[in-house]
Amino acid sequence: MTIKLSKNQAKRFILKHLHLYPPRYLQGKHGSLRFIRTVGCIQFDPLDKAGQNPDLVLQSRVKGYSTEHLRQLLYTDRRLIDGWDRNMCIYPVEDWPFFSRTRKTYLERHINNDHISEVLPHVRDKLKEEGPLSSLEFSLEKKIAWPWGPARIARAALESMFWWGELIVHHRTGTRKYYDFSKNHLPQDLLEAPDPNETLEDYHDWHVKRRIRSVGLLWALSGDVWLGIRNMKSKERAASIARLLKKREICEINVEGLSAPLYMCKEAESILNEALVQAHTSVGAAVIAPLDNLLWNRRLVKELFDFDYTWEVYKPAAQRQYGYYVMPILLGDRFIARFEPVRSLKDKALIIKGWWWEDGVVLDNKIITTLLDCFKEFIDYLGVDRIVFDINSKVSSTLSWISEVASVRR
Repeated sequence: MTIKLSKNQAKRFILKHLHLYPPRYLQGKHGSLRFIRTVGCIQFDPLDKAGQNPDLVLQSRVKGYSTEHLRQLLYTDRRLIDGWDRNMCIYPVEDWPFFSRTRKTYLERHINNDHISEVLPHVRDKLKEEGPLSSLEFSLEKKIAWPWGPARIARAALESMFWWGELIVHHRTGTRKYYDFSKNHLPQDLLEAPDPNETLEDYHDWHVKRRIRSVGLLWALSGDVWLGIRNMKSKERAASIARLLKKREICEINVEGLSAPLYMCKEAESILNEALVQAHTSVGAAVIAPLDNLLWNRRLVKELFDFDYTWEVYKPAAQRQYGYYVMPILLGDRFIARFEPVRSLKDKALIIKGWWWEDGVVLDNKIITTLLDCFKEFIDYLGVDRIVFDINSKVSSTLSWISEVASVRR
């Protein structure tokens, strides 16, 4: 079955599927868990300019979001777990068996590393006696080649044991990970559950469908959105999509003006129907994380939303068009601006280092009111009580409305 949509209809479906149309209508810790179960996973990144990426993703969906919500779900309730999906991600703990192939691959890759094998008995013994531990608690100073550059053997051993599933992240302190044995914290029946995907084709079909669900609509074109699916390139992806279409587990979506067909999970049809009848109005504004699921397929975002976004943290300063850690602002179903925020906990301030309006944005009272509501929520999430501008006066003059935010902070 092929469904035809306009660009506006496709945008509203994606945003509704991703709980951004409207933003922040989910509530509390349960809302955070609901969203992650909807999309399968959210991406982890340790950079913290205005919070880490997972928290930034959730603050735009969950009203009154607190970082404590995610911490409890991960490290107290164990309803979520740190693991590898598209990149380093956070996903529901019940998905553990589906990543058996990933863990097996890492085991085969690292178990025979002589450097790691040499220290494994010591690492295991110390964890049994003193765990949970970070790499700093090990007096193993030898360095070896590692994917992220030379690393202490303690770090390499702990990460290897984590990748192959012997360890989980017990908790984090800042960006530092503390590990403990998986068997101490996950149910035995979960750890011993067989891989639900018996064949490589089954695995590809499951993961392709999962990745479509992570965004809402995806095409088969190559791109970073497909990272992390084992042993799958364009040929295997096309074959998987063909199988899923034949089994009617996904639908083909033709969107006017797009260069390729999109695909939607069959079970999302009810969300599509809701999006099609919802009034086309500005239903809220949200600050969007740089690695938000909405932005995983940036080429599609450019074609569908007419918004060209690049995360420029890895570019030299002289080559950046905007700034180091720049976040988009979504209003209703369009991106209207991007800005560079820095949180200063010492000064309890949100420092705005740059602000760039999209072409054609005309401020009126309705837009200003919506943006004010958005930024009240944002500074509450950040735990600050004032906003400081570190940008030129010409841009600042278009942001006079934002001075009202701190004065009415709850």
